[in-house]
Amino acid sequence: MQAIEKAKKFYYDELNAKQLYSYLAKVESKKEVKELFEELSKIEANHTKFWYDFLSDRGVKLKPKVRANSLWFYKILRTLLGSRLFIILLEMQESNSTDEYYEYYKDPILTESERQGLAFIIEDELEHEKNLGNQNKEANFSNIRDFILGMNDGLVEILGTVTGLSAVYQSKPLIVGASGLVVGIAGALSMAIGAYTSVRSQRQVNEGIKSKMELLFNVSKNRAKEELLNKLSESGIPDDISQEVVEKLGDNENAMANLLVEEVKENEIKSALYTGLAYLVGLFFPVIPYFFITSSSIFALVFSVIFAAIALSIVGAVVSIASESLSIKNKIIEMVLSGLGAAALSYLFGTFVQFVFGINA
Repeated sequence: MQAIEKAKKFYYDELNAKQLYSYLAKVESKKEVKELFEELSKIEANHTKFWYDFLSDRGVKLKPKVRANSLWFYKILRTLLGSRLFIILLEMQESNSTDEYYEYYKDPILTESERQGLAFIIEDELEHEKNLGNQNKEANFSNIRDFILGMNDGLVEILGTVTGLSAVYQSKPLIVGASGLVVGIAGALSMAIGAYTSVRSQRQVNEGIKSKMELLFNVSKNRAKEELLNKLSESGIPDDISQEVVEKLGDNENAMANLLVEEVKENEIKSALYTGLAYLVGLFFPVIPYFFITSSSIFALVFSVIFAAIALSIVGAVVSIASESLSIKNKIIEMVLSGLGAAALSYLFGTFVQFVFGINA
């Protein structure tokens, strides 16, 4: 019975996927993505038939389900996330289904013919992941990553700042808000400069390595080959394979340099702007209540924590989608607990400072 229930789940999953890709193909404006969704819809239709036949042969009756409301949700999600993040979300779903199918592939309930059919489905699902992944290769995700990291830092650091100050200035929320804003702006500048320096430094290091390789290649090809051989060996590649690679690339300076150095595709100015602006966006959520609730810092703190928790949940969801593997639920819980935990410790420290220095504000 457990195997039959799993098969019913697979049937409805494939049916939902067929309906989803068919719907996405109708509303998608980009030609290449539209064609991809149309192809995926046809493949999912074949998968749906496989599970329908599998269950029908065992006397299980199925009722088709149409989920028009949830399809609208996916359209909204596509608009909010953009094509890059949305396709990654679809990739995650395909990856999960592949793992589940492989477990079922080993179940003795399957006949040999059914097992072969399921093997074809697993191949299709792996091809889905590849096709969806190919849609993401041209997009540079580094700026989104910078924005996520910057916003998270702004949220957590400024939430901790205003929480600690709320314990000290319990009756002066404007002071807390203004202080958080000043600290936040300074932090945004610091983060932007740090991002700029990091990307630029990595680029300069790589350029230095490439320059050294160019010098070695022109002066002593054997020495350049030795450098590459050492690099390949350090990465765990067997010596015989490393030697073969070096011999084949020995006369190609660019190929040797590319193996030694990973190209930095990020733009340091863009990285700095995204990180700094994201930090400012992050500080907005914990700071804003202190400018509207002027009677009590503690009362403003309650709304500050609520706003920050909502923002941290959004950031956690985006991080999970961007990683293509992390559980969205677990990542949200991790982000919220870590952020609020830092805030709680900051409040305790602020209370301690108030007690030690006798501040009464």
